[in-house]
Amino acid sequence: MTLDESVLLRTARWLTLASSAVIVVGIAPSQILLGAALLTLFLSKEKLRLPAIKWTLGLFLAGTLLAVLLSGHPAAGFPQVKKIYVFSQLLVAYTLLRTTEWARWLVMAWAGLGSISAFRGFVQFAHKFYLALAQHRDFYAAYMGERITGFMSHWYTFSDVEMLSLIMLGAFIFFSPSARRFLWVWLALAFFMGFGVLLAETRAVWIATVISVLYLTWFWKKWVTALVPLVVGALLILGPHTFRERAESIVHPGRDDSNQFRTILDRTGVRMIEAHPWFGLGPEMPRIEFMQYLPADVPKPLPSGSYMHLHNLYLEYAAERGIPVLFLMLFMLGQILWDYGKTLRTLPAGRSDPRFLLHGGIAVVLAILLEGFADVNLGDSEVLTMFLVVVALGYMAVDVSKVENSAGVSI
Repeated sequence: MTLDESVLLRTARWLTLASSAVIVVGIAPSQILLGAALLTLFLSKEKLRLPAIKWTLGLFLAGTLLAVLLSGHPAAGFPQVKKIYVFSQLLVAYTLLRTTEWARWLVMAWAGLGSISAFRGFVQFAHKFYLALAQHRDFYAAYMGERITGFMSHWYTFSDVEMLSLIMLGAFIFFSPSARRFLWVWLALAFFMGFGVLLAETRAVWIATVISVLYLTWFWKKWVTALVPLVVGALLILGPHTFRERAESIVHPGRDDSNQFRTILDRTGVRMIEAHPWFGLGPEMPRIEFMQYLPADVPKPLPSGSYMHLHNLYLEYAAERGIPVLFLMLFMLGQILWDYGKTLRTLPAGRSDPRFLLHGGIAVVLAILLEGFADVNLGDSEVLTMFLVVVALGYMAVDVSKVENSAGVSI
């Protein structure tokens, strides 16, 4: 490698780190930096790498393109064609972030930026509460349609990004030997992001976060797992009344909750899949042809809610791209869980960075799978970018573990 190629490679690595980190702030700066990282990587002539899921991912993307072509409205699916660019984040992250030190820096950056975004959310929450009070409005009813967003454009995206940042920071605290230094800082950042998730009042994210934390604590110290429900209960009892009302709405929805319109989305999505099981309607088509598949017995006007997609990752992908493409996605996620779990069983006892990255990766996949029942989370570029980077870091940890185990080196 020449001197110029070495400089280009270092530049590409820093650009990749920056692109991966600033996704917590916004998609535009992240994608600009991603483009710069790709260009610099190609110029450096470094060997390109993709993890073990590359064939399954390739088939998933090919199935998406086929669904676009067969939809009869390829122009409508163009946004999903453009989104294939986001998947190049996996390429640059896996090729360039090849050490656990880079992974630690990235997780720390997510924690710092995520906490700043959460703090902005606190300010937004206070402002909304003051306005509702000044206008003598019921705060819960006013807040459900206009919740905090931090640096994001929507509260769902904010909630997901904060959740993923919190999960990776939690894995770092529990399993990385480096976390013992400045532990109080990491705990403070975790508190900020956790409170941000609470204030966003996104129920599916609440559930996914709790399950992921239960997973992490179980493999950290099993007895701590018993404390998690107690902490959740204390937050609901001692926290603002809106927390309790929102939690109760999971089983006893009020007039301002989204349960009723979600039932309509589910029924309509099933009808779409029954009519087009193999290749789907085409990406973006469920929202365009929604009324054509709406069950006849659904009364008008429709309940309030967003009908831009089916609010279910599994129904949306099957309706858009067909059942085979959905199975490819599920197989890929299962492959990730299998590969990470298999590697974890080979690690020696004790803290290590591979352990933190692998447990964090599994917890993130679990969160995505759980929260996917209530939102098309991987349809958000911000969430997809973070997910792809976490996958890249996990497979990097798999590679590091294989090398060190074969060499007989203690991790």
